Amino acid sequence: MVRNRITEETALFASVAKWLFYSTIIGLVVGAGVSLFLKIIEYFIDRQGLLPFHYYFLLPFALLSSVYLVKKFAPDAEGHGTEKVIQAIHEKNGKIDVAVIPVKVLATIITIAAGGSVGKEGPSAQIGAGVASLFASFLKFSDEDRKAIVICGISAGFAAVFGTPIAGAVFGVEVLIVGSILYSVLLPSFIAGFAAYLVSQTMGTPYIEFHFNFFPKYGLDELLFAKVVIAGILFGLISDLTITVVHAIGHWVKRDLVMGYVKKTFIGGLFLIGLALMFGDQYLGLGMQQIANSINNPTGGGVHWYDFFLKIIFTGLSLGFGGSGGVITPLFFIGSTSGNAIGHLLNGNIQFFAAIGLVSIIAGAANTPIAAAIMALELFGIQSAHYAAISGIISYLITGHRSIYPSQILAFKKSQFLEVPTGHDMEHTKVVGTSSVTLNKLRERWQKNKGLKETPQDSKE
Repeated sequence: MVRNRITEETALFASVAKWLFYSTIIGLVVGAGVSLFLKIIEYFIDRQGLLPFHYYFLLPFALLSSVYLVKKFAPDAEGHGTEKVIQAIHEKNGKIDVAVIPVKVLATIITIAAGGSVGKEGPSAQIGAGVASLFASFLKFSDEDRKAIVICGISAGFAAVFGTPIAGAVFGVEVLIVGSILYSVLLPSFIAGFAAYLVSQTMGTPYIEFHFNFFPKYGLDELLFAKVVIAGILFGLISDLTITVVHAIGHWVKRDLVMGYVKKTFIGGLFLIGLALMFGDQYLGLGMQQIANSINNPTGGGVHWYDFFLKIIFTGLSLGFGGSGGVITPLFFIGSTSGNAIGHLLNGNIQFFAAIGLVSIIAGAANTPIAAAIMALELFGIQSAHYAAISGIISYLITGHRSIYPSQILAFKKSQFLEVPTGHDMEHTKVVGTSSVTLNKLRERWQKNKGLKETPQDSKE
């Protein structure tokens, strides 16, 4: 008994020490790489105004350059990077071509600098995953250990890019499988996330600041709770709309728009220029200023009720026509601006609903309600985190069995009333019907509680 206990504790100690060491190294390296990437993006964005014309007039050439780089040097760098990393973990045991890193970084810088409506977290995730995969190959890791260290790289990338070390770590272990968290990788993901965030802070990476001053009354505010539930349902519907539109545009461009990729990409860039001239350039690029306005302005000034829908269109077109970058930053924009509009609709505090909207859309579209709730705590403080968690979970459920990341694997269905096959990626997961067994059980229980007996006619039905 004593010998077994000593053996067990020795093995556990060795495992903890091993992952503390490896994940710290990955976090430090990824944090430095992501910080450098963010500084380069900031450099080019700051110089957009120096051009003698609107910077987004470069979009056709930028999208064409992005598509050419990806097709020529690293096809796995296509689209928003997190999706490809998830796919690599599920299908290739985390093996990632090292060429993806420079190609993805360069293509994303070109896309964002010219105004493509994409995010910076996708390339950050690929930087983290690519560095970790290279590290695993150098040390000849087993497939299981390779997958673990690549997940640490994802967590480190997210922690560094958004300045949320805990949410970044949880996102890395939650985003892979819908309905399940990989607890075995939780510790190294936390260590990698904190190490990356520390390096990012040391290198002076700028993060968006939220001046959030809404403090709900102590205890449960019944009216506010009801409004949060309604908002969560609306955020779920908006998440579903976002997924549907982005994927539909991508499929239309790839499969239905029959022409060479050069002509197709150039036309897509011209189309985006036309939309920007028509509706404004606030829907281009990262959109960080509009995100800040949605949450920091108590009156919601400068934000329109339709902003979130136009951002969905701009993002779908930017990604569909070959732009390189992530999708989480656009989801921040969609969530905060739709929350702003919902705050007006429900006659609530604008800042509060914009804040919970930001994380609720992440929870729904990315199927990561726990990471979203923790992100609310890190970004906005404890005063809104519990309401944000409720809204986020409702949004996650209402979104249904869809995802902005089609390679996510469904582990558990979201409703006992539905028949949904599990174990497949979200792209091929379809609801096949309602669960008649569950519905019959509920019906029998209701009849029993009412003291009713089932009639022969009911039985036939």
